[in-house]
Amino acid sequence: MRADIRAPRQWIAVRSMVGPSDNPAEEGTYLISRFLMDTGFDLRKHGGVDVFLRDCPTRSVLELIAGKWTMLVLVALEDRRPMRFAELRRRLDGVTSKVLTQTLRALERDGLMTRTVYPTVPPCVEYQLTKMGQEVGGLLQSITDWSQANIAAVQAAREEFDERATRQPPGAGTSSATQG
Repeated sequence: MRADIRAPRQWIAVRSMVGPSDNPAEEGTYLISRFLMDTGFDLRKHGGVDVFLRDCPTRSVLELIAGKWTMLVLVALEDRRPMRFAELRRRLDGVTSKVLTQTLRALERDGLMTRTVYPTVPPCVEYQLTKMGQEVGGLLQSITDWSQANIAAVQAAREEFDERATRQPPGAGTSSATQG
């Protein structure tokens, strides 16, 4: 049962039977106070969305943005100058033409990037972020900056974890929460 936000406490009546099993029992009623735990606020009732629900439409946007190549494309285009396909491919070391094409199409479909084709032989195609793309690109640039600033600490944490994991017997928990 969900708690009403304004009334997190609920009183419930409990019937008890007191006395040994061979004697007639005395019955009584007493009240127990309990707090109901609200596990979240459903924004759909108020015209919003809840990204934690599986059918939330914003999940598809988050899935696109969270993709490795999408993030890198958005950061590469974040300087607001148009780039050609070959230039993007050179900038994103390791991406295949197929994956880059799929990523660019998905970004264009969601309105984060524009694709401009110039009528030349061979055709010249440029990619540039839209206003929405620039907004999310700026956010991802901040994540990139944080990643670069903290890579040494992350690598040290990984090495420490791996070292601990090799010293523990199989099946033992590695979480500090379970150790103590």
